[in-house]
Formats: sequence, structure tokens, C-alpha cells
Amino acid sequence: MTTLALTGSPLWYASRAGGTLALLLLTATVVLGIASGGRARPRRIGRFELGVLHRNLSLLTLVFLVVHVVTAVLDPFVHLGWAVSVVPFGASYRPLWLGLGTAGLDLLLAVAVTSALRRRLGVRRWKAVHWLAYAAWPLALFHGVGTGTDTRLPLQLWLYAGCLGTVVAAVWWRLVKAGPGRVAGRLTAAVATTAVPVVLTAFLASGPLQPGWSQRAASTAVLLGGGR
Repeated sequence: MTTLALTGSPLWYASRAGGTLALLLLTATVVLGIASGGRARPRRIGRFELGVLHRNLSLLTLVFLVVHVVTAVLDPFVHLGWAVSVVPFGASYRPLWLGLGTAGLDLLLAVAVTSALRRRLGVRRWKAVHWLAYAAWPLALFHGVGTGTDTRLPLQLWLYAGCLGTVVAAVWWRLVKAGPGRVAGRLTAAVATTAVPVVLTAFLASGPLQPGWSQRAASTAVLLGGGR
């Protein structure tokens, strides 16, 4: 019992493992969606096979997200309620960083629900919502970096760097393979892809990698309705 109290409960380990695996699977899902779209899709692999793989990875991501959320709520250390899992920025424990994860989860749930109703919604509406999955990825990344108590571990930093580098490479691959047109969209993607590593590096250097980050992260509040 003493060892668990010092090193963390089984629920804590399950939550961290579920979150890490969910981030890895979400990264793989996003990379597959980016790199296989349009002219970037490998000719040797059929569209049907890529679609099945993409769907299965998405479902597996949601499974580990459920594990991550359920074990985090059940863990008595942080005293989270079930409402926190769907309502962003309402937690008393690290509200900003937990809120980013909740917002990312809500986006992925919206994608999952609309995918189930794809025939009724139509292709255009479904694609418009489906783009939210790409927005969920940076939210999940910053959630893990800001909330994770193991962010300073070299292995965890390499994991975050690998996820980031893979997504950046996929975006630039897509931009290189893209044909003419949609200059504004391609420019936006290029700027965003460049900005995320810069912002994440600056955040790590000034936040999680500095002493006392746990206390600062716990006291970081979100301004909603003019209050703290």
C-alpha cells in the first residue's frame, strides 16, 4: 500500500497508459487521413483498404480514450466528476489542460456520431464535421503535455516529438503532392504546421520542463464570463 501511495495507484497508471495509447492511435489516424488523401494516396494501396484501416484506427482510438477518461474519473487522487469528461474547462484540477483534452474528446465524439449518420447527413456535411478530427489532435497533444505528470521523462518527450514530427511530415507530404489550386488552404496548413512545433517547444521550455510546473498547472484557470 505504501508503494502505491508513493508511485501512484493502478488507476493512475491505467489512465496514463490509456491516454498515451490514445494519442499514438489518434496520431496514426490523422497521419493516415492526411497522407492518403487526394493525389498523395499511394497507388499500390486501394482506397477501400485505406478506408477500413482509417475507420478501425478511429474506433480503437475511442476505446482507449474511454479507458483514459473512466480511469481518470475513478482515480480518487484528482476527484474528477463525470461531467468533466464532456464539459470542457469545468474541472478544479488543472482546468485549462484537462479542458483541452475534453474539448478534443468532444470533437472526436462529434465525428463518430456524424459518421454513423453519414448517409442521412450527406457527404458535404459529413466532411465538414470530419475535419474536426484534425483540430482534436493538437488539443490532445497539448492536453497530454500540460496535464501529464510524466512529461519531463525523456521517453515521454520523445513520444511527443515523434507524434509531432510524423504529423508535420504528413502535412508537408500532402502539400508537396497536392495539385494546383486552393492556395489559401495550403498556405494555412503550412503556417499552422510550422506554428505548432514552435509553440509547443516554447511552452515546454517555459512550462512543464521548469521546476514548480505542477503547482502552476494546478492553479491555471480559464476566464469564462469574466471570472476566474
